[in-house]
Amino acid sequence: MKAATLRRSIFTVFCLIAVSQFARAETLNVYNWSDYIAEDTIRNFEKQSKIKVSYDVYDSNEVLEAKLLAGKSGYDLIFPTARPFADRHIKAKLYRPLDKSKLHHYGNIDPVILKSLADIDPDNAHLVPYMWGTTGIGYNIDKVTAILGKEMPLDTWKLLFDPEIVAKLSACGVVMMDDPTEVLVAARAYLGKDSEDFSATAINEAAAVISKVRPKIRYFHSSQYINDLANGDICVAHGYSGDILQARDRAAEAKNGVHIAYTVPSEGAVVWTDVMAIPADATHLDAAHQFIDYLLEPAVIADITNYVAYANANTKALELVDETIRNDAGIYPPETTRKRLLVLKTPTDKEARTMNRVWTRLKTGR
Repeated sequence: MKAATLRRSIFTVFCLIAVSQFARAETLNVYNWSDYIAEDTIRNFEKQSKIKVSYDVYDSNEVLEAKLLAGKSGYDLIFPTARPFADRHIKAKLYRPLDKSKLHHYGNIDPVILKSLADIDPDNAHLVPYMWGTTGIGYNIDKVTAILGKEMPLDTWKLLFDPEIVAKLSACGVVMMDDPTEVLVAARAYLGKDSEDFSATAINEAAAVISKVRPKIRYFHSSQYINDLANGDICVAHGYSGDILQARDRAAEAKNGVHIAYTVPSEGAVVWTDVMAIPADATHLDAAHQFIDYLLEPAVIADITNYVAYANANTKALELVDETIRNDAGIYPPETTRKRLLVLKTPTDKEARTMNRVWTRLKTGR
């Protein structure tokens, strides 16, 4: 009888310990861009940290911002674009300050990129750089060349905004991002106008350019073009450098005869940095810091760059990046290309509202 009682007591203690450990186990809630992490990153982190990761994705900064502004987003770590979005969020106190004592690999971050963020995030208190790249044009080499001829320069916004050229390309599919800031700034660059001007006059000038080609634009979306380019369903896309290069690589792997190229238009294109930030209402702070620190490990972030074809902000990771990626001018652009890059200015709240109203009207064709 005593032996049975002892066994029951031991079993009870074991169960209590197991329940206690389960209760202490954290679930990290991450919200990131689609197609923006390696296939095994989450699995490897969970194995190493014993932290469960709930991973959701979005395809535009506006979707992320709407969740943050609504409050109680439920996320512990997010990946916004620094300008203009993270800039606005910091001013609105939507992020928690980082505890850098928990980021043991923080010293791996490129100091030049950190400095480039300091004006919107003093002392780099809230933002950790993740990936950076450009926003330009992806195109189907064979289809576009067949339509426009071999003499037509393709490093130009004319492929997206010149009515005569877009009309010719519309048969094989021209698409724009669903991002008012990116598209309107691109239209301003096409016009040769100041890309930092978000006045009502400037916005309407850009909108007039877009409205002339709007009937020939197949759709507005910020990620669908990856598969559609790779499959040959469209021939010109305004998009993020890494997304278009992913499309190129997917087409090559599928051996489907589709050949994709990426170009930074000669009139100028946006350069951006995506960052990691902890929302003000996050509840799993230790887990969030652990995941940030994990992504700052050179081998981890190099693997992600190799998979998603975006340049990372980690100086010690560069030598671990595949040579073909490291030497790809579309991912790590040369100095001559960098001189043409445009840094987004953050519009005021009034300017942003005007831009969003105009953008809604443009998309709906009204």
